[in-house]
Amino acid sequence: MKANQKQVTIVMVEDDEGHARLIEKNIRRAGVSNEIMAFDNGTDALSYIFGRAEEREEGANERYLLILLDLNLPDMSGISILEQLKSDPATRRQPVIILTTTDDEREIQKCYDLGANVYITKPVDYDGFASAIRQLGLFFAVMQIP
Repeated sequence: MKANQKQVTIVMVEDDEGHARLIEKNIRRAGVSNEIMAFDNGTDALSYIFGRAEEREEGANERYLLILLDLNLPDMSGISILEQLKSDPATRRQPVIILTTTDDEREIQKCYDLGANVYITKPVDYDGFASAIRQLGLFFAVMQIP
């Protein structure tokens, strides 16, 4: 997966270590070889995504990212992270895929209203979850990143 002939880094924000391993394993099984940066909390993920303030001001933030975001994190909500990403001109166009167990219609609508590109509810059973992530990996192979 590339953008402007540059590799896209997948940023995975997932606090459940088992889910994180399963996501990465099945993305790899789908043939996606992009770097995956895994974070188990929103604070560290946002620090990575936004980079240092000086770099952003100098326009050196040439990283292309695809963000996989869980909504239920230990330090902040995924919705708060989504709001920050979509309100900043430097990250507004970064694709954000919500990958969470929450299937509340109001929460789904809120995520789309804030600019989420895709909302996926994690299946409860292992095989269903693994299959859904493999299909997501196949989707990564054909999607375009701005």
